[in-house]
Amino acid sequence: MTKGDILNSKNKNISMLKGTVANKGIAFGTISFLKRAKTGLEKTSVSDTKAECERFEKARLHAISQLSALYDASLEKLGEQNAVVFQIHQMMLDDPDYVSSVNKLIEKEHTNAEYAVTKVAHKFEKQFLEMDNDYMRGRAADVIDISRRVKEILMMHAGKLKKHGLTFDNKGPVILATDDLVPSETVQLDNQKVTGIITSKGSTRSHTAIFARTMGIPTIVCIGDELTEDLEGKKAIVDGNSGYVYIDPDESTLLRFTEMKKTDDVQHSHLEEYRGKETKTRSGRPIRLYANSGSLADIDLIKASDAEGIGLFRSEYIYMQAHDYPTEEEQFKIYKDVLKGMDGKKVIIRTLDIGADKTAEYFMLKPEENPAMGVRAIRLCLTNRALFKTQLRALYRASVFGNLSVMIPMITSVEEVVECKRIIDDIKKELTDQELPFKDDVEFGIMIETPAAALISDELAPLVDFFSIGTNDLTQFTLAADRQNADLGTYLNPYHHAVVRLIETTVKNGHAAGIWVGICGELASDEKFLGKLIQLGVDEMSVVPSSILTLRAKIATLG
Repeated sequence: MTKGDILNSKNKNISMLKGTVANKGIAFGTISFLKRAKTGLEKTSVSDTKAECERFEKARLHAISQLSALYDASLEKLGEQNAVVFQIHQMMLDDPDYVSSVNKLIEKEHTNAEYAVTKVAHKFEKQFLEMDNDYMRGRAADVIDISRRVKEILMMHAGKLKKHGLTFDNKGPVILATDDLVPSETVQLDNQKVTGIITSKGSTRSHTAIFARTMGIPTIVCIGDELTEDLEGKKAIVDGNSGYVYIDPDESTLLRFTEMKKTDDVQHSHLEEYRGKETKTRSGRPIRLYANSGSLADIDLIKASDAEGIGLFRSEYIYMQAHDYPTEEEQFKIYKDVLKGMDGKKVIIRTLDIGADKTAEYFMLKPEENPAMGVRAIRLCLTNRALFKTQLRALYRASVFGNLSVMIPMITSVEEVVECKRIIDDIKKELTDQELPFKDDVEFGIMIETPAAALISDELAPLVDFFSIGTNDLTQFTLAADRQNADLGTYLNPYHHAVVRLIETTVKNGHAAGIWVGICGELASDEKFLGKLIQLGVDEMSVVPSSILTLRAKIATLG
């Protein structure tokens, strides 16, 4: 059903809200706004700042204890890889920048700890929201979550709050409405009662969105200021396929969406028939269907999606979440846990792709007129060998715990590939001399995301084990259209003949050299273009986990 269907309905009073789909599906229920404990933002003057800092420290440690218990309680509901967010929250509360910022504000302004925690939380939230990356913007909810917890504990200790937590009025089925949900709130939801979630803010990459997908709750985020509390108690339909919320739907609309939900349920049941089956075309040609990942927390979602492996693990998010360069040991532990978590399935980890729209303050990168075509990815790594070698050592040490492939981004020349392989050989020699175990047969591949790489793919193919085509960057570089510039949307056409020809050239040259070729850009999830990719001979596709069964069923009808 389209927006036009509703506007042409007999009931002209139907109103609609539009947001961004965080989890697909259709939900019916009564809108109920989340009721949080009222904590306010009262600023009071304190004379003994040392004692106030001690109050904050006591509340901080209490919060860490609560988060430890919450981790244990969420293991069964969300799985270990999702529950790990509560361990991350404990680490955030131990972060020296966060702790010192609160203490300094207390000491500088002689203010109460509750006020200091709130001000510091908003400062960190603003920093996250101003970042150019969806994943990092999603971290804003985490800092608000941990800070709200500390503030409520402070108020409970002072006798100003009897209990903390969340409630909502209606008994169900409920469409839960709020500004944003934080992970500790989402994990408390009863998905038998809460049929849908709608938020005015939020992010599709937040832990909350991931939890909602794990729990199977249709969710729409980023609705904006139109999500107002005067909607409390109104009947609504959440269309997690289009991103619309229909308020006070008439009988005709309810009937149409009821039929759509029945169809969706039948289709979902049909998709389940493909769970556990090999992905192959109608003619029997196998296709590797992998999932994209940004963190260790994605593993349970990926396994639940029935992906055959991870086709793109974005290692840069490890750096973007850190306040300083992550050490070899810190990276080794993450890579090891990812590989072990995937139970022997293929995990392709992309080496550091910092730059362009992804950065971290401690890198202190120089401002560039066009950072997308500047010092980023492999260019940054080859100008900072120590940084690159630290990551490669961690990767190869972790290789013994699973099925690892290493992939280098932003390649433009043969010389870059040769140099990367030389550095890897040096790493292997170092590890051997230090008697540190590693696998010697780790697959080595490169991303084809520049026209230069595609055009010389015949020269590059003999040097590597696989190609992975990054269609997002390949499209923007081929068509000279910055994908961060919203005004250039009409020029950013992934179906352009030039882009398709570069994909075709890459596949032909890869196959001629006996290597496999995959796709890891958004085009891989495009059902309309799937037939063309199969026709071009693509061997592997890496997509968002929620698309796995849909694409497996579609591929079975093609070729």
